[in-house]
Amino acid sequence: MCWRKVSKPLLHCSSLTRGSGGMGLPRLGGQGGKGGDVWVVAQKEMTLKRVKDKYPQKRFIAGVGTNSSVRALRGQKGEDQEVLAPPGITVTNDDGMVLGKLNTEGDRVLVARGGQGGSYHSEFLPSKGQTRQIRLDLKLIADLGLVGFPNAGKSSLLTALSHAKPQIASYAFTTLRPEIGKVMYEDHKQISVADLPGLIEGAHMNRGMGHQFLKHVERTRQLLFVVDVCGFQLASKTPFRSAFEAVQLLIKELELYKEDLPCKPAVLVVNKMDLPDAEDKLAELQEQLLNPHEFSHLLPDDMLPKNNMVFRHVVPISAATGFGIAHLKTCIRQSLDKDASMATDSLHRDRLQGETIDLYQYSCSVKYCLTSNTYFSQRNVKFDTP
Repeated sequence: MCWRKVSKPLLHCSSLTRGSGGMGLPRLGGQGGKGGDVWVVAQKEMTLKRVKDKYPQKRFIAGVGTNSSVRALRGQKGEDQEVLAPPGITVTNDDGMVLGKLNTEGDRVLVARGGQGGSYHSEFLPSKGQTRQIRLDLKLIADLGLVGFPNAGKSSLLTALSHAKPQIASYAFTTLRPEIGKVMYEDHKQISVADLPGLIEGAHMNRGMGHQFLKHVERTRQLLFVVDVCGFQLASKTPFRSAFEAVQLLIKELELYKEDLPCKPAVLVVNKMDLPDAEDKLAELQEQLLNPHEFSHLLPDDMLPKNNMVFRHVVPISAATGFGIAHLKTCIRQSLDKDASMATDSLHRDRLQGETIDLYQYSCSVKYCLTSNTYFSQRNVKFDTP
């Protein structure tokens, strides 16, 4: 087995060998035990580094099924092999086909099935199970993911919201790998926020750090768009984009990468309100967001998103001075609590509907039973009558 570094976070390649089945016993018709399976199991305390340190041999072999014998005609199943991995892992094979996803602790993915034991149908000869190479691709899991162009102030915002200390500089692409911060509330509630590498136009085609960023956006519950109120220009040869144009382009990049990404709940953060003329530009942006179709001429047709996002909150802040940070934390909490409440209500409705269906089926069963008893009772009375 080999570990292969493909991107950051690490993408590992592992060789898996299933257990073979046990021999059958022809003279007594005994059946050999099935070979063990190989599973990848999510465990909260694990990290990719711990996976690499825990399994330096880079090869996983499940147990072999026991042979059939006079004392035990049916052989025992071989021992399963469990590969522990952190939640957030997507398991794929060498061809890129997804074998399964580990979203929460305890999730399991079967990656190599054990061989069948020898039996009458196989002339009592066991079969070999699967042997394959897999990749463990870790995608970040966070409550919120910061979405924005380079130099929008995402790292500064994460520092203002949490105790995280990401690298902050005045040049583009300061953030090269995801950084997680925890937003703390007075009731001890914690919300995780991920600072992700900045997007550029064409990120859906893997320009800049496109795919390294976008794959993590899939794993966040909500999006936190961050734009510079004064606009954005990556380089002197690239066009200048206003705050409104930046928002539209960010939505378009998410849409082109995966069409349902812009459907996630989102909050818009308008940063750098400490700059001159920021209030006027904020008012202009708010007007454009209320009537986006009237300003669609500002961008070429191929850069306009199919559907406009409706932000739950538009919050002006200054990450440098701390203006608006307290209000932003309140808005974030309200947005996440709203989703949690909706999920709870949906769960209650599903349970209530399930109980109603069970009650209906029970009542139909009782009715059928009563009808059947009445029928046979009538038949018995009829036969007993002279």
